[in-house]
Amino acid sequence: MKSFRSLAVLLTAAIAGVSAPAADLMIGMLPKAKGNAYFISCKNGADKAAKELGVELLFDGPTDSNAAKQNEIVENWITLGVDVITVAAENKESLSTALRKARAQGIAVVSYDADVLPDARSFFVNQATPEGIALGLVDKVAELCGGEGEFAIITATLTAGNQREWLRIINEQLPQRHPKLKLIAVRPSDDLKDKAQSEATALMSANPNLKAIVAICTPGTPGAAEAVKQAGKTGKVHVVGLGLPNENKRYVHEGVTDAVMLWNTEDLGYLTVYAAAAVAKGELKAGAKSFKAGSLGSFEIVGDNILLGKPYFFTKENIDRFDF
Repeated sequence: MKSFRSLAVLLTAAIAGVSAPAADLMIGMLPKAKGNAYFISCKNGADKAAKELGVELLFDGPTDSNAAKQNEIVENWITLGVDVITVAAENKESLSTALRKARAQGIAVVSYDADVLPDARSFFVNQATPEGIALGLVDKVAELCGGEGEFAIITATLTAGNQREWLRIINEQLPQRHPKLKLIAVRPSDDLKDKAQSEATALMSANPNLKAIVAICTPGTPGAAEAVKQAGKTGKVHVVGLGLPNENKRYVHEGVTDAVMLWNTEDLGYLTVYAAAAVAKGELKAGAKSFKAGSLGSFEIVGDNILLGKPYFFTKENIDRFDF
């Protein structure tokens, strides 16, 4: 496989009339959707890490959330003979089958953002614990709503592994944690702002007592905010969700969106590439308790999870300090 990869690279370089790249590692980075601003931000960090490490980075993914397309890209990378595949899984069960095939052929696998099944990869670069994300969002809703009332959730898809886990935690913990809060609906947006906006509009129309909308996918937060704004319900229906600061600043300053939760997405991409390279070189192995990633320093490893850190809330008071 590696010889085929090397030949392909040399042929491409010869056709282009340039020298072959000196990179000794080729890393494939697979997002859920390559046009999603969240994953574009991840790529910025990944590109920085790849440059520092002198590795070649292939960034490719579906144009929208498409599990079958993710599988197809992995199969292509297996044929190309990449050294490492990093993935944010849309459907962890189906993608894991292709990744097991990759590992059987000597290709290292590291997941990030949304995990696959544990036997399909070496490590998961975890942006935050599922409990920290799920309960952080619910606690913020409880704070804004005075601990009671109806709220709804907008997700990317009903099959997204990380979001299914967050929903499971919310459903399990809500009755004890906030007994007067009621989750009345979960609606998929296909990771699209426009669909999130239409779903939020429909939710408000069908549920006149709705007090909050929680978006657990990044396009969902500005989509829900636009729906609330156009419905004239700013301050009446709270908006909380995951998102990038730059995509949500306008809504936060207008008072439509109360708080945006995330982590540094560029750091997530950077850490993922450093971890992938270290796994491929045999420098990061099972049982490790910490890992140093370039200029970001050391990160704790719990089991096979490399922890980026705790999620962070962007609000009107602090959101202008961030530019991503």
